[in-house]
Amino acid sequence: MKDRRKHASLFLILLLFIFTFTLSTLRLLFTEKYHPNLLSSWMTSPAEVISGDLPTETGISIGETVSFPDQVLILLKYPPSSPLLTKEEFACVYFSPNTSHKSYSSPLSIDGEYLGHQIVRCEVPPRGTIASVGLKARADHDLQPGPTHDWKSLAYEALIDRDNTTVVFVKGLNLRSGRPSNASKFECVYGSGQLVLRSEVVSIAQEIVRCKTPLTILTLLQKGMPNDVKVSVKIKGRGVLDSIAGPGLWAGPERPVLNKHIVCVCTMLRNQARFLPEWVMYHARIGVEHWFVYDNNSDDNIEEVIGLLMDQGFKISRHVWPWIKTQEAGFAHCALRARDFCKWVAFIDVDEFIHLPYGDRLGSVINNQSSRHDVAELRVSCHNFGPSGLKQVPLEGVTVGYTCRLGIPERHKSIVRPDKLNPTLINIVHHFHLKDGFKHVNVDRNLMVINHYKFQVWEVFKEKFYRRVATYVSDWQQEENVGSKDRAPGLGTRAVEPDDWSSRFCEINDTGLKDWVVKTFSDPLTGSLPWQQE
Repeated sequence: MKDRRKHASLFLILLLFIFTFTLSTLRLLFTEKYHPNLLSSWMTSPAEVISGDLPTETGISIGETVSFPDQVLILLKYPPSSPLLTKEEFACVYFSPNTSHKSYSSPLSIDGEYLGHQIVRCEVPPRGTIASVGLKARADHDLQPGPTHDWKSLAYEALIDRDNTTVVFVKGLNLRSGRPSNASKFECVYGSGQLVLRSEVVSIAQEIVRCKTPLTILTLLQKGMPNDVKVSVKIKGRGVLDSIAGPGLWAGPERPVLNKHIVCVCTMLRNQARFLPEWVMYHARIGVEHWFVYDNNSDDNIEEVIGLLMDQGFKISRHVWPWIKTQEAGFAHCALRARDFCKWVAFIDVDEFIHLPYGDRLGSVINNQSSRHDVAELRVSCHNFGPSGLKQVPLEGVTVGYTCRLGIPERHKSIVRPDKLNPTLINIVHHFHLKDGFKHVNVDRNLMVINHYKFQVWEVFKEKFYRRVATYVSDWQQEENVGSKDRAPGLGTRAVEPDDWSSRFCEINDTGLKDWVVKTFSDPLTGSLPWQQE
């Protein structure tokens, strides 16, 4: 009898728990509607905006449009299994909502698949017009525009981390660089149609927000979430940022990787395809095993160059990253991706080469420098090289062509253990914040140094600084941050080559890396290098 009463009590408690959980979930799903100050275009389902306006022959539609200072980025949606169109098949269309007049231009560039979309970049629309895309083969079927978002205030990308938090990358919070902010002043908002779910912000710093992911969202993800669910950030008392960020499940391996790569590299680049072969081949020889390349709006056949390198056995992952002035966010995103595959990750640019003066392997130097269990970051000094008397791009490559540098090292770059980074993912390009209990080590320049070929011939330098990913201006000719170290000393904002450019930034003749490269890579019969083009 006592056992029956005990079992009955337990059964009632279980029923009460199930009823309470179900009731709270239903209340969240069906009674939490839009609040007026949360109403924003990001909560509108793209399917609702454009339904009925598609050319039935193709099924292509515009999902979202992002307006940048110098271009607009249009995200196209394709039917399942539909082949992507080429740049020659598209036209950028500009029209006024109040007239039937239209004008056309060719796209600036396009990209392949990006989070289920294809990117088309168009010129900034003339005042009073809206940008869209048309198919040249069907002039009578220009696509209807999707929601347009201002880049200066936007949640642009998100992923669900392996601890089930959502990492959201946002523009427009204007938080202090290098410091965490007060998370209680913000909350995360997940929206789809008339459903809005709010959640707590775990941490917030720079452009990175980490949220507690609602159970409902995790369940929808596991079952195949509708593609119109987005996540954004609410500044309490002000409102919600626009969003094109659809949270996705962590795309890491299903099982732990037992034999991780010793050293990987993360980089962000724009129009550096011609320099990739030398950079990849060199670092492969000293011990780098995988490259994560974040492509920041290149239009110089980089996909083809990466494909050729991969055919030769180099492991390269290209990730389309169309967001301007977001290098810190991109590196944080890359750290999350590399964490499950790499023990150490170096964050360097394509014009930066890790030089080991004693010819050691990179993995050996790293192991020696991190023998203590609490070392999670190696900081490596940078030597800045100048044009070295050259006026044309050296055919033999940068490591052989540029041999004169400044005397005093400037800044540093880091090689980190991605699994030991602080959950805020704070970084200042050159180094990350680490978890409590871990520290960094400054590496002796006699053991490892970075040759930074920063000031190359004018042709290369001008392109690099016209719209570099690291500086805080979209055009280096603007009168902004003129004193920044990311600008050339003494050059300011003038786009005119100084008469003495080829002889600048030259204080010490340094042929150490050149000599090693020639000895290691030169063909014994022709003397040519493997990356050297005719």
